[in-house]
Amino acid sequence: MDYMEGFRCFTWSKSHFPEPHRMVQELKEDGFKTVVIIDPGIKIDHDYWVYQEGIKNDYFCRRADGPLYKGTVWPGLCHFPDYTREEVRTWWAGLFKGLIQETGVKGVWNDMNEPAVFEIGTFPNDVRHHYDGDPGSHRKAHNIYGMQMARATYEGVKNFSYPDRPFTITRSGYAGVQRFASGWTGDNIASWDHLWLANIQCQRLSISGMSFIGSDIGGFIKSPDGELYIRWLQLGIFHPFCRTHSSGDHGDQEPWSFGEPYTALARKFIELRYQLLPYMYSTFWQYTTQGTPMLRPLAFVDQTDPDCYHRMAEFCLGDNLLVCPITQPGVDGRILYLPQGNWYNFWTGLMEAGKREVWADAPLDKVPMFIKAGAVVPFYPVQQYVGELAAPQVALHVYYNQGTCVSELYEDGGEGYGYTEGNFLHKVFRTEGSLTLFTLTQERKGDGQDGYRYYAIFIHGLQTHTAKIIVDEQEVTWENVAATNLIFVSVPNDFTLLQVIPSPIV
Repeated sequence: MDYMEGFRCFTWSKSHFPEPHRMVQELKEDGFKTVVIIDPGIKIDHDYWVYQEGIKNDYFCRRADGPLYKGTVWPGLCHFPDYTREEVRTWWAGLFKGLIQETGVKGVWNDMNEPAVFEIGTFPNDVRHHYDGDPGSHRKAHNIYGMQMARATYEGVKNFSYPDRPFTITRSGYAGVQRFASGWTGDNIASWDHLWLANIQCQRLSISGMSFIGSDIGGFIKSPDGELYIRWLQLGIFHPFCRTHSSGDHGDQEPWSFGEPYTALARKFIELRYQLLPYMYSTFWQYTTQGTPMLRPLAFVDQTDPDCYHRMAEFCLGDNLLVCPITQPGVDGRILYLPQGNWYNFWTGLMEAGKREVWADAPLDKVPMFIKAGAVVPFYPVQQYVGELAAPQVALHVYYNQGTCVSELYEDGGEGYGYTEGNFLHKVFRTEGSLTLFTLTQERKGDGQDGYRYYAIFIHGLQTHTAKIIVDEQEVTWENVAATNLIFVSVPNDFTLLQVIPSPIV
């Protein structure tokens, strides 16, 4: 909020940010996408244009006996728009033209929209709301106020971002808010208890329909030490909304703020998130088209296994990736439960049978992380920001299993609405394994174009030595990367059938 002129929403500080358009464009050239914060509190200031419009059109909330409600937030005394009125939402949406269309801001972060005020925490119960023609008190409207603000913000950002897609964040919401915004779990504390809580909250929000969720990595209030920060980052990189955020009152809290070895560890896990982006994007596509949560507690993964019902720490991101964060200080591993099937330890490459507890080594440079056997997991090369590599080649990490497994990779422009006209690629990979043959097939749907010509394929866990690999009836060269159970082969992006032929048993 420090970018504003005296905390007045939709303004820029003339002294601190005299050329906002130039600043935002220069940040864009360096790979940064600017997101600004907006609150519902409109400062009572007769020279402030947003206040003037709200007063002129009677857009602000009133008390039961008639006067406009006044509450104190960061600007001082404020009035608050009644977002439960359609005409107020339309007005609010139009206010974003300057920030989005003219200045070039890429997204908006709605804060304090529970709504929050300093006097008593939120509005008094007698504050009245239009409620889209079914008037009521704040007792009725409180839970939907923040969602209606997010809705109005979304409409404004969407209108003025076109032809790009909108990006919004909200601190408050209600059932259905996932249509309008991403979110985070609010003002947490830099403690191990709140790291544990962040894991549970995000899982439960995800299965409640709000998958685009995360927490303030490291804690908003107080300061973490290096160990707590890294362990929190190891959880946060698997959350769809991934952000370090703090109040700023307790010292720096950037990935490089804690010195070595923590800076190198932070870099390692941030880079891992960038590598996993095609997998996460595909999981996001599944969520938006099929309604499947991105973060899945074990009880969701296997509802037939009673041992999954009471496990809270473990969760799956999408179909094929299982994570169990470390939420205690000074430990170098933990016991976790693997659901049915076989699972590969991401760090060691060793396969573990499911439906049982296992021990996972996890010194500070590792987080317990397992890949479902049979899965195909796409990886990007490391990049410093999304879009740095115009067409990053995709590596496919393929995990051997006996039996059949289906995985998906969804790709589109990442921005814009071309996908609505067929400009996307939906790739379905099927693995099938036995002791005598392992196959990988690809089915491609959509009219999009690959930005790369080849897949770099890594096949993990083969049970026998490989004699040859055949791709679409042509034998190809391959490499043994590290051991007999990990091989590498480069194949055309439009291949349909890859066969791994094992060596004869002597």
